[in-house]
Amino acid sequence: MGRVIVHLDSMPKDRDIAAIVSGYQKRVRSRGISVQFSEATDSNKYESELSNLSGRLVLLDQGGTKMSSEEMANWLKTAILEGQTTNLAVGPHAGFSKELKRSARQTISLSQLTFTHEMAAALLMEQLYRATEINRGSSYHRD
Repeated sequence: MGRVIVHLDSMPKDRDIAAIVSGYQKRVRSRGISVQFSEATDSNKYESELSNLSGRLVLLDQGGTKMSSEEMANWLKTAILEGQTTNLAVGPHAGFSKELKRSARQTISLSQLTFTHEMAAALLMEQLYRATEINRGSSYHRD
């Protein structure tokens, strides 16, 4: 079984968003999903960390593949079953460089709307939790 690691450039500074991320982090931990906060002091160092990770790199990007919650659940199930580590990264406040986007295995969009990187982290964590609930067949997600 593969692991999914969510990478954030830092702990969200907004306490409310940090609480949301932390709450969903606790919910998904037992389902093979973890969160790592970078200690890099700038975007270049964060991107360098991401470039050197083992496993597949998937970036969140507004121009990435758009998915429904059900499609995200299928994507997550496949990622876990493939047995390889999937590194899912939320960009720094200025976004990812074109070079990193080209080197990534995939880019995923949460929405056509623009969000702060902290809000994107909270939305991603909720969607990962929702995906695990869809895969479990729970009543959390309603069509």
